[in-house]
Parts: sequence; structure tokens; C-alpha cells
Amino acid sequence: MAYEINGESIECDDEGYVLEANYADEVPRAIAEAEGIALTDDHWTVINYLRDQYREHGQTPNFRNMLKDLTELMPHHDSKTLYDLFPGGPAKQGVRVAGLPRPFGKGGY
Repeated sequence: MAYEINGESIECDDEGYVLEANYADEVPRAIAEAEGIALTDDHWTVINYLRDQYREHGQTPNFRNMLKDLTELMPHHDSKTLYDLFPGGPAKQGVRVAGLPRPFGKGGY
């Protein structure tokens, strides 16, 4: 499986996670469109958070840690609103849409 973005083929695994992290803004746009998600500023806050965590730790956080951190960045959000943004799971679908490789274990560290 692969995504075609700006004439470039981005290789993915069988669940749509990129094999190598790609930080181009076109990647989340293309993956979100393929998954039927219209990106908003809140989506981008989560995407940028996940990308920062991946750059810093080499992996993405599990949902519990993600929720704790995002509550500070987005005080008006709770677990329900994060699932409204990423119905397939913020720690899984969010990672996929962010253009990051498959998370470890149950959605991160």
C-alpha cells in the first residue's frame, strides 16, 4: 500500500501507517482525506503534538499520556472530543494521519 502525494509514492504498511516518518504537511492532508476526515485546527494541534513526541522520544504516547498532555494544550478537550476528532482512536488513527509509523504496543509508550 502507498499514498501518492505530489507525485511521490509514500510507502505504508497494510493498515496505512507510513513506514518512515514524513513531516510534510501534505501527508496528513492526504491520509485524512483518504480516511474521510476534514482537518481542523484542533486536528493539527494533535498532529503536531504527536510529531513532536515522535521526534523527541522516537515513538508516540499511549492514549492515557496523550490525553494528559493534550489537556494542557487544549483545555476544552476531553477523551470524547479527541475521539470525535479521530474516531479510529486518537493514539492510533491520529498517529496514522500524522504521517508517523505504527505505534508500539497499545498505541505508544
